Amino acid sequence: MLKSFLYHNLIEAGCDEAGRGCLAGPVVAAAVILPKNYKHPILNDSKKLSAKQRTLLRDEILNSAIACKVAFVDNNDIDEMNILRASIKAMHIAIGGLGKEPQFLLIDGNRFYAYKDIDHKTIIKGDGIFFSIAAASVLAKTFRDEYMEKIHDEFPEYGWNKNKGYPTAYHRAALMKYGITPYHRRSFSLFDSQLNIEFPEMNLKHS
Repeated sequence: MLKSFLYHNLIEAGCDEAGRGCLAGPVVAAAVILPKNYKHPILNDSKKLSAKQRTLLRDEILNSAIACKVAFVDNNDIDEMNILRASIKAMHIAIGGLGKEPQFLLIDGNRFYAYKDIDHKTIIKGDGIFFSIAAASVLAKTFRDEYMEKIHDEFPEYGWNKNKGYPTAYHRAALMKYGITPYHRRSFSLFDSQLNIEFPEMNLKHS
């Protein structure tokens, strides 16, 4: 079972993001403050859970958290500032939107820019160690997946209802056939550079 806290005497918020490696859509971050001795038998890194488990846990987290917030940073901002800065910006927005101010931040990963004067600790694979980070990972993942399923209706050719914007073979093939959309990250390698073919001029699809 995961750990409930790092410091018993501090109000801790766990933070995580979803969508860093995608070719399309926003990066989404969440910050969660759980009750100090919170435990759950299933809650874990969202990647280790089924879609059904994540959906059930989302409601559990929203109902149990002392405070939580989800924040989106879109593909245009990602292109402007790079994915690392955009991910951290999303975390900062989420932390700033919490209804209760944390005294310490548990950050999934190994990179973070300090938020105000709040101390923090970066933890590689922290979403598999602390409940609060795992809860943030579930919220970030489920809210982002929901968003990608919504915009899938605008551009069904890319299969975002299934691949959620990640660089699957299907998604890459659709890019080759249909070009890019307003949701694609232009600063990313959208086309497979190993394909030895001549690319037609990229078309920007409009909604």
